Amino acid sequence: MWKIVWMRKRKVAEFQEKHVYNIPIFTFNDAKKAFDLSELCDEIEDQIPFKLFKNIEVIYIGTFEKLNGRTALYADNAIYIDFNKDNPMTTVEYLENIIHEIAHSLEEDYSHFVFRQDLVNEFKGKRERLMHLLKGEGHTINPILFYNTDYNAEFDDFLANKVGYPLLLSLTMGLFVSPYGATSLQEYFANGFEKYFLDGPETVKSTSPVLYRKIVGVLSGDAD
Repeated sequence: MWKIVWMRKRKVAEFQEKHVYNIPIFTFNDAKKAFDLSELCDEIEDQIPFKLFKNIEVIYIGTFEKLNGRTALYADNAIYIDFNKDNPMTTVEYLENIIHEIAHSLEEDYSHFVFRQDLVNEFKGKRERLMHLLKGEGHTINPILFYNTDYNAEFDDFLANKVGYPLLLSLTMGLFVSPYGATSLQEYFANGFEKYFLDGPETVKSTSPVLYRKIVGVLSGDAD
């Protein structure tokens, strides 16, 4: 709770505070006027059950060094989301990032259930299929990286900058719920979790049935 106490000691003009359920959400400086925070809070409560916030104490929207170029981050029971005044997010984009980071927060409690071998096998099978599709397009990289389920900066750079989003989107359609799900096993779960709420359960079920069962297990309590 020290984060919240620290925030409230700052000048009122520097931030705006609202609540998602009983959880404070702060916007800073330029972000205060860039979008309707009340609308975002309403959208979050409409989409996400309160119980999924079990590890979240506070949400920050602003400019933070700890993001280190990332759009959003879950760390120390807080969600941090970047605000770019030159290219501000829409309410839906903020919602996407918050749901995504909630998924990462749940890994603390459900990794024993979510990241079992059945999900690893599903993910690796999709990675292997992607490897062959990319090879057909003339893109190759050390095959070992395709079988590494953890995040790898070299592999991430390969997908983002060597392959590029347009081709990756085309190749992953029907294989992953979105291209970002190919990044790592953890992102595969978080990306699917996000799409489950925003695009509907059937989107995940039809593409990644094992991942779908993991999400349902977390939501139903079977993973406890």
